[in-house]
Amino acid sequence: MIEHEQQLKLQAYLDGELPEAEARAVAEWLSRDEGAMALAAELGQTTEALGGFEEGIRLPESREFYWSKIQRQIEREEAPAASPVRAVSWAASLRRLLVPATGLAVAALLLLVVNHESGPGFAENKAETALQDSGAFTYHDDSAGATLVWLSYPAENEIADNNDLDSLD
Repeated sequence: MIEHEQQLKLQAYLDGELPEAEARAVAEWLSRDEGAMALAAELGQTTEALGGFEEGIRLPESREFYWSKIQRQIEREEAPAASPVRAVSWAASLRRLLVPATGLAVAALLLLVVNHESGPGFAENKAETALQDSGAFTYHDDSAGATLVWLSYPAENEIADNNDLDSLD
């Protein structure tokens, strides 16, 4: 296999670009290496096939102007395109305002309901008993800020037992 440097030197030899001493060395190398001769033949055929194409192409303007046009086109395509400004419809603008306003209204309504249930005026008077037969009754009056605990002592089931204690026999 022929190395890349050798391939380049062979191409330069075929193009007549090598100094005389290097050209003799490459010619000697070609005479003893069949792979190099095959590559030289292939490169020669390629040069012949492509040779006629370059002469038929003529640019309508100078070479510098032609390449400057290409460079300007590349720079234009590389530049980020400015995003077009879209007109926003009035319905979209209204929706953009109403969505947060609706959220705030729902939150305020929820706050009012929660505050009303736990604030003054709602279930002002609450009564609770811990046990049915405990003999204690608790009464809360939120509007007055008062709590009343009623103790009925002795409990009803103890009254029958305590009747004996009241007599002094």
